Amino acid sequence: GDSVAEDEPLFEVSTDKVDSEVPSPISGTITEILVPEGETVDVGVVLALGDGVSAEAAGTQDSAAPLAGEVPPVEVPAVDVPAAEVPAVEVPAPASAPAPAVSAAPAVSGGANLDVVLPQLGESVTEGTITKWFKQVGDSVAEDEPLFEVSTDKVDSEVPSPASGTLVEIRVNEGDTVDVGTVIAVLSDSVGASAAAAPAAPAPPAPASAPAPAPAPAPAPAAVVSTPVAGEPAVGAATSGRLLSPLVRRLIDEHNLDPSTIAGTGVGGRITREDVLRVIDGDALRSAPATVAPTPSAPATAAPTPSAPAPTPAQVPTAGAGDTVIPFNNIRRLTAEHMVRSLATSAHVITATEVDYEGVERVRKAAKEAWKAEEGFSLTYLPFITRAVVDALHEFPNLNATVGANELIVHGAVNMAYAVDVNFEALLAPVVPGADGKRLRQIARDLHDVATRARSKQLSPDDLSGGTFTISNSGTFGTLLVAPIINQPQVAILSTDGIKRRPVVVELPDGSESIAIHSVGNLTLSWDHRAFDGAYAAAFMDRVRDIIETRDWAAEL
Repeated sequence: GDSVAEDEPLFEVSTDKVDSEVPSPISGTITEILVPEGETVDVGVVLALGDGVSAEAAGTQDSAAPLAGEVPPVEVPAVDVPAAEVPAVEVPAPASAPAPAVSAAPAVSGGANLDVVLPQLGESVTEGTITKWFKQVGDSVAEDEPLFEVSTDKVDSEVPSPASGTLVEIRVNEGDTVDVGTVIAVLSDSVGASAAAAPAAPAPPAPASAPAPAPAPAPAPAAVVSTPVAGEPAVGAATSGRLLSPLVRRLIDEHNLDPSTIAGTGVGGRITREDVLRVIDGDALRSAPATVAPTPSAPATAAPTPSAPAPTPAQVPTAGAGDTVIPFNNIRRLTAEHMVRSLATSAHVITATEVDYEGVERVRKAAKEAWKAEEGFSLTYLPFITRAVVDALHEFPNLNATVGANELIVHGAVNMAYAVDVNFEALLAPVVPGADGKRLRQIARDLHDVATRARSKQLSPDDLSGGTFTISNSGTFGTLLVAPIINQPQVAILSTDGIKRRPVVVELPDGSESIAIHSVGNLTLSWDHRAFDGAYAAAFMDRVRDIIETRDWAAEL
């Protein structure tokens, strides 16, 4: 019997990731509540009925479709995304609900023209930068053909067309950053319309998702944010009367900012992540004098010591004649921010050791041809190193951890991240989950898979999350020693450097010594001194070296 306005909070839902208030998709009167408080139901279940607008909207749908005031059935796509990440309530609008993963095509709306929206590219991705259009206005495009490339704070991805048709309008230019759910292009016509009416979306017009879950109380939020198109208010967590995305709200809360004082540059004046970071950086500069001001009570001075002048912001370098300006792309900018933040967060220390790889080298040479024929790729040193690191982490688990609030959170599984260079344009760290439960051959397969997909821009954001320890391999370039920066929020990262044939002293069976030529290289560990001390790191490195040098690798293969 209660009246409810469009976008007014209607109910609260708790999932395995987050608790969220869900707004009403329309204005009207509630006529029936089908699911009482405390009950758990599947995504797509009808929760409530309403009259007025909902009855009118219902007349446009078939008997199997829900009323507009009800929760439309949502079919979970065939990707590894929990059902809880599918929006719970949708608002009838020209734009569609974003797809939940990179591999899924952007949703489209029905009718003669199809609105292509920026899809959801991962659990915590709220916006993306269009870096390239593969088609221009007037070009024909086939369903699943690459349509555009998008860059997020996680990964660069090629996004396929959701339907076949002709590109009649591009609304977002290359280089522009927009929110998830924004209409970025328009396709024509009937071919795509039939695709929009596929079983995954029961109602002919594909709606735009309304709710934006609040962030989960974890170090790295994993909330899905679906943002309306221009002209509609962004639906999210409200702070001081303004509607904010979970990511923006988290930054505002962490730094005790007042959103009413932040100028929004996003769609419809929405506050973006960059707007908040700009204010945070400005506050840091303004607060700097307080940390360096002299103590006013200095004794035996004839006159008060003048206060130290407020530091001026560092002058931004500008290009001179003959210089070339290369703008940072999204990944370069975010990598820079992450690296500076990591150095400011962790107490970085390095520990290096020399490793004799002769035993590994003999096994690699013996298995070289057969391995390439069976697996289709070469057997490198990295799977052997990974296997040794995984075993050593079982004995020294504090390296497979995260620093919390005055505590060390030791992870139960080893999810191995690998720093992968992408054509000197980006640095990604895809993850091989559960590496501690895999033998050498499977580790090699998984490593080859994620590295190949990283270089071909086929990774999803979820491939880049959940790592507990990172290995960075610069050895292919013959490096002697690299001190990598820790991949936050981890506490250690291992660099594998160049392996070369060198003379070494070896002990013969009779106890005498001789000179031999072996394959030798360095391993360098960057670690966080907050988590443990130098002896622990040194003992770990000694154990890794011992495993590499003494294990029966032929039996492992």
